[in-house]
Amino acid sequence: MILTVTPNPSLDRAYEIPPLVRGRVLRAGGERVDPGGKGVNVSRAAAAAGVRTTAVLPLGGAPGVLLAELLGAQGVDVTAVSIAGQTRSNIALTEPDGTLTKINPPGPALSPEESALLLDTVRSAAAEAAWVACCGSLPRGIGPRWYADLVTQAHAAGARIVLDAPGPALPGALAARPEVIKSDASELAAAVGRPLPTLGDVIKAAEELRERGAGAVLASLGGDGRLLVSAEGTYYGTAPAPAVRSTGGAGDASLAGFLIAGGAGPAALASALAHGAAAVQLPGSAMPTPAELRPDLVRITGEPPLDLQLTDPGTP
Repeated sequence: MILTVTPNPSLDRAYEIPPLVRGRVLRAGGERVDPGGKGVNVSRAAAAAGVRTTAVLPLGGAPGVLLAELLGAQGVDVTAVSIAGQTRSNIALTEPDGTLTKINPPGPALSPEESALLLDTVRSAAAEAAWVACCGSLPRGIGPRWYADLVTQAHAAGARIVLDAPGPALPGALAARPEVIKSDASELAAAVGRPLPTLGDVIKAAEELRERGAGAVLASLGGDGRLLVSAEGTYYGTAPAPAVRSTGGAGDASLAGFLIAGGAGPAALASALAHGAAAVQLPGSAMPTPAELRPDLVRITGEPPLDLQLTDPGTP
């Protein structure tokens, strides 16, 4: 079972629009309302693949009720922690060329009691999980060491941890030794304090995070592919996506694919690539089903091209 933890979930409202022009009235050609948040998307992708998954979420207000209902309809078990605040709603605007503009409000503030209850709930649920995916930004009211505490508690329950934590929460969590860190070029650049213009630079940054406590690093490089740096080797892969419709949730679908395939080695990286490539060809933050995957198009190598110039080198 894959357990996901999303401390700041959302309802994601996605619109397909003509080219974005400020100050104009735009007519949306398509609209979706999906459960949102990084961990939520991992659970949705796992459920779409027929894998048992539970999402632990702090939920409040009518948006929280709707979010839980939508997840249940998609086959995701929800363990809700009731909060006084209202679950946030995000807006995503996708232009015809695939350009994605997102508007994400900060979300509710959690009280110390709500924060502690969320941590206790994760600890209890982790006993049945093969993997715990801790994903996304921390809400107001939760300090940056919360993820480190969560990793420690989940380890005590016998679960393996993959952490996708942007910002200041990442450095503190590394000392708790999560099995996998999932990141992108910008987040890696911020973690090591320098831009990463080439694939070789990303590999060096990933090795630094491993020295600081990460067991492995799964790096999402957008259209440039995916990279896995671990004790058993360094692997780089690509997968074509001929028609990019929306990048919303694609990285989360990729992480789900990685975990579904065991969470280690080139086979898991190949699964991550197949899921990510399928997700960007779907509307909004829709998650791919097995029928939409093209694993035959994935290419993996154990000899990454170190001098490959990245489209997005990341900004520290």
